[in-house]
Amino acid sequence: MADLPMTATDLVDQLAGHKLLGSAPREELEWLVAHASLRQMDTGAVLRKQGEMVDNLYVLLSGRIGVFIDRGSGPQKMLEWTPGDVLGLLPYSRMGTPPGEAIALDPSVFLAIDRSHFRELINECHEVASKLVHFMIDRARAVNSSDLHNEKMVALGKLSAGLAHELNNPVAAIERAAALLEDRLDDSELASRALGASNLTAAQIAAVDAARGACMAARHAGVRSPIETAEREEAFADWLDDHGLDSTLAEALSDTAVTFDALNTLAADIDGPALNAALRWAAAGCSVRGLASDIQDSAMRISGLVLAVKGFTHMDQASVAEPVDVVRGLSNTITVLEAKARGKSITVAVDAEPGLPRVHGFCGELNQIWSNLIDNAIDAVPASGRIEIVVNREGQRVSVRVIDNGAGIPAQVCERIFEPFFTTKPMGQGTGLGLDIVRRLVRHNGGVITVQSQPGRTEFQVLLPVADLESEAGRP
Repeated sequence: MADLPMTATDLVDQLAGHKLLGSAPREELEWLVAHASLRQMDTGAVLRKQGEMVDNLYVLLSGRIGVFIDRGSGPQKMLEWTPGDVLGLLPYSRMGTPPGEAIALDPSVFLAIDRSHFRELINECHEVASKLVHFMIDRARAVNSSDLHNEKMVALGKLSAGLAHELNNPVAAIERAAALLEDRLDDSELASRALGASNLTAAQIAAVDAARGACMAARHAGVRSPIETAEREEAFADWLDDHGLDSTLAEALSDTAVTFDALNTLAADIDGPALNAALRWAAAGCSVRGLASDIQDSAMRISGLVLAVKGFTHMDQASVAEPVDVVRGLSNTITVLEAKARGKSITVAVDAEPGLPRVHGFCGELNQIWSNLIDNAIDAVPASGRIEIVVNREGQRVSVRVIDNGAGIPAQVCERIFEPFFTTKPMGQGTGLGLDIVRRLVRHNGGVITVQSQPGRTEFQVLLPVADLESEAGRP
């Protein structure tokens, strides 16, 4: 970086064409030139490093300067300044150290004004100061928007991974059941033919129907262990052998809810090949219905996940403040994060006060708040830990408390927990933006957020304003 020889008049003329400052009075532009130094940077040169104190205001005359931030996966360009922009420290700005590096993307020329001149600049250059203040506000919005977009992309990645995991199980179950269903239908058809050829009496057919009803009366609650399955199949094989029947039916019968009492009742009315055909027909019918039920359950699970994600993203609603059901949003968020919680055997419990009023806010933003807080709690608790979400009314506000039994947050860390780019997670696992954005979103929704922590208990509390009474009166 070097100073360039150029007359003051040339610089003022060049400033007069500057996108931001060019319309300011010429005497103010002359003041800027008189108190600034002209500098040049080659491509790749670093204007300022991450963490270094910012002491200058830079008026970019030519070239491009990018702001790169490393959040664990390598430097990423977050902002780009072009001729007509102003960067660095601005009057009234509270910036101390920048979150990233400013690097020249092209050969760049700019004016540098030291912060020691800011008080005089404000007094002598009213138009310039006003333009810089407006630009600072616009820059803050751009940075906030960039941070929010980045955090949304991180949240989207987590959501996609969790959703893919959740959808994989019911999809695999449907594929498995559909593949087995064709074979079971063939078995059912063959068993029906054999049973029809047995010329059973009306009383015997009624006994067969009763046995089949016992098979399908209730599916086994829970999942049998391999040992339980083997023992049940062996018991059916022994019963079939004792009655001189085909022992290969043992596997099919053991997978049903039929009891030995039902089998004994049927054997009292039918024997021989007819009994064999009746058992085969009953087992095949029960298997077909069981597979159909598995497909239906899995399809309903997929439908439930889609509805939960739709509710979580709030993608079918306009981005406007409205009465929002907090408990429903929490439920959708927990469904979306269920796979991650289940992977650590974590219990997530919701204790909501009955008849809670809705809050006034932006549904999508509130769901992002719940997602960040619950996701952080899942990361914080140990395997088989517990997260409790308590929702109740406190005057004209609704309180949502996310409580976990993790190791807790040290006091010195608690003081900085909401600072942007501050994270306690390992490199590459945290952006340091989650809680900063949570606080911004809570404020945007008219609420406040606090944290209390000690070993074994960390509590984040969000207080949100109740929706107006008129909108609550018309609540469905």
